[in-house]
Amino acid sequence: MKLFYTQRFEQSYDEAPANVKRAFAKQAQFLAANLRHPSLKAKKYDVANNIWQARVNRDWRFISRLKETRTFSST
Repeated sequence: MKLFYTQRFEQSYDEAPANVKRAFAKQAQFLAANLRHPSLKAKKYDVANNIWQARVNRDWRFISRLKETRTFSST
């Protein structure tokens, strides 16, 4: 999975404490590899829009929207 960040996220991230930034970096790697990774504790937040909530640490969460991408190959 490829991650894209909104401008709003980037502003919030810039204001976050260093320990939260480190924790998010770790969790983002888990998210990119496996949405079901146990430490994410990911759950559907908005079913209709495919929005998920996941854990950064005990006190911080993040929201993500999953989009299906299609890959075409020419044969």
